[in-house]
Amino acid sequence: MIRRDSLISLVWNAINESPIVALLGTRQIGKTTLAKQFIAEWTEDIHYFDMEDAADRMAMNNPKQVLESLTGLVVIDEVQVVPHIFTALRPLCDRNPLPSRFCLLGSASPEIIKGVSESLAGRIQFVQVPGLTLDEVGISRQEELWLRGTFPRSFLASSLRASLTWRRNFIRTHVERDIHTLGIHVSSEILHRFWSMLAHYHGQVWNAEELGRSLGVSGKTVRHYLDILAGTFLIRILPPWFENAGKRIVKSPKIYFRDSGLLHAFLGVESMQGLWQNPKYGASWEGFALDQILAKTSVFQPYFWATQHGAELDLFLEHDGHRIGVEFKCADAPGMTKSMHITIEDLKLEELIVIYPGTRSYPLAYNVQVVPLSVAIEKLGTKI
Repeated sequence: MIRRDSLISLVWNAINESPIVALLGTRQIGKTTLAKQFIAEWTEDIHYFDMEDAADRMAMNNPKQVLESLTGLVVIDEVQVVPHIFTALRPLCDRNPLPSRFCLLGSASPEIIKGVSESLAGRIQFVQVPGLTLDEVGISRQEELWLRGTFPRSFLASSLRASLTWRRNFIRTHVERDIHTLGIHVSSEILHRFWSMLAHYHGQVWNAEELGRSLGVSGKTVRHYLDILAGTFLIRILPPWFENAGKRIVKSPKIYFRDSGLLHAFLGVESMQGLWQNPKYGASWEGFALDQILAKTSVFQPYFWATQHGAELDLFLEHDGHRIGVEFKCADAPGMTKSMHITIEDLKLEELIVIYPGTRSYPLAYNVQVVPLSVAIEKLGTKI
């Protein structure tokens, strides 16, 4: 078991400030383990309900009757299975004094879980649970984390073959069962095909019409499929930043797999050698490093930036008046480019960080530095 102390601290902060805290993340990412690590530090009464357990789920047919008399901490796992519970929680968390606090574990975003945003507005704090991070597993295992992905069971599997088998089973289970438990009715076969096709668009600008033609459906339909995968925390939709009206700016989002291991499963990548030879090698590094950075910063909304003439920035972070640019380069020794000069000037960056898979840091220009991923995580974590 890998301790996730930074996440436990976030949960403590959230539950001390709000009557309800929701731990959100895709299935099998470690929410239950995190909740149990948090529970181990809780000193009052604890009540645990798992909505995948038939008896617990049946009890929640009348949630007010079950929950009203409880004191201490009430944990409800896989809460998206019983969306009617949010209406019942509202009066329970308005009591004064408050006899209990609630920790909800969910595998879908508030946009997909019907009722949570409306019923619990102002009463709930969300903690997004990412996959395993580099500081949790150690810098010496960076390649392994990149190749296998950040799901604990995939990363900790006994072999590469066992890891790949777990990921393929996860993909099949997600489209055949998990999506339907959310009340979303789509063809499992078509959603699987769409997800598989999306692997070849990883790190690229979203083009609904092109994907729709390939699948034989409308652009609106493929956007619906995309929203499903994004809402279950499997795909990241990175929006564009546009500010300069004098330039033709790309205004469609970029699409990334949140987990590099799932990307590699769709691409048929089974080893680091296979990854080095794959055309998506650079895009895979970009997505992996991007997710590691965003897991460790408190930026509310990250962006990318690109012009129609080819200048672009992989990640644009703005916080408290500070503007920082991040580039991901899968090269042995990245150098300065024309695009970097344009980006610094147009976006008025105070710093540009170039992240690569190497181990040495070195400067490229004034306030432009090439750094390993571990250094960038530490550097940005202290600034953002």
